[in-house]
Amino acid sequence: MTVLTNKPSTAPGGPSHATRPQVERRSIGGLVKAYVALTKPRIIELLLTTTLPVMFLAAKGLPPLWPSIATLVFGTLSAGSANALNCYVDRDIDATMRRTRRRPLARDQVSPRGALIFGIVLGVLSTLGLGLAVNWVSAALSLGAILFYVLVYSMLLKRRTAQNIVWGGIAGCMPVLIGWSGVTGRLDWAPVVLFGVVFLWTPPHTWTLAMRYKEDYAAAKVPMLPVVATERRVILESIAYTWATVACSLLLWPVAGTTLLYPVVAAVLGAVCLWEAHRLLRRHNAGRRGLELRPMRFFHWSNAYLALLFLTVAIDSLLV
Repeated sequence: MTVLTNKPSTAPGGPSHATRPQVERRSIGGLVKAYVALTKPRIIELLLTTTLPVMFLAAKGLPPLWPSIATLVFGTLSAGSANALNCYVDRDIDATMRRTRRRPLARDQVSPRGALIFGIVLGVLSTLGLGLAVNWVSAALSLGAILFYVLVYSMLLKRRTAQNIVWGGIAGCMPVLIGWSGVTGRLDWAPVVLFGVVFLWTPPHTWTLAMRYKEDYAAAKVPMLPVVATERRVILESIAYTWATVACSLLLWPVAGTTLLYPVVAAVLGAVCLWEAHRLLRRHNAGRRGLELRPMRFFHWSNAYLALLFLTVAIDSLLV
């Protein structure tokens, strides 16, 4: 099955050719795939990696089935809403950067109006779904995350300050609180500690990616820290945030009353993460610059660090 769309022809030959409609055949499956891509599924996977283990921690074992499923389903819609609206706001940036120029809006696979409506509909469905199927605390946190990501990060911070990802990363921390409240209906200090872990983890994780795509961000006039600061400063700040991340992760042991498994694994994971962060500095001190620093090595390890840390939270909760 196909969808027929009219697009002006750009073929040369005068005004009559310029205004002649050109029929483009687009399959329904391709259109669906484009809308799914607007939600940035890989980012949603990372958010769910932090949501589910916190639900185990909140329940001190296996969380109740229905609230867990509802929280994950509507939490996915919430993240998809924020990401789709971010694509709408950043469509000019995405079309400029090599890393993002294959996104649906940059390739005209979806219209800006369609992306905007899609993002709003997902936001409404996720908020109502969480409120009616889980609780209104989770719904309010979810709506707050969407609004913060779109209005504060995407529209206010991202193009104006090198601290964009530091404060904009708050939206990415919210699934931790949503997961906890989805089980308990309230908040507590344990999810706040894990919120802090994700908050402190986000800047070095993102900055090392931005080091790899520095020219992209510069061309798009996005003042990420690697664009406006020296490599040494970026590395030193990344190391400082990594130390703070590891220290915050260890606070969960006394706050949540975990078994010894969690602090031992958290310490080992943190030591490896710190080793990789300091390797960046050693390479810089050895005279390596740009891609020779291998910033993506830290980026990929930091992904593994967060996933393994939260997996440990879930396993430890089954042992309490």
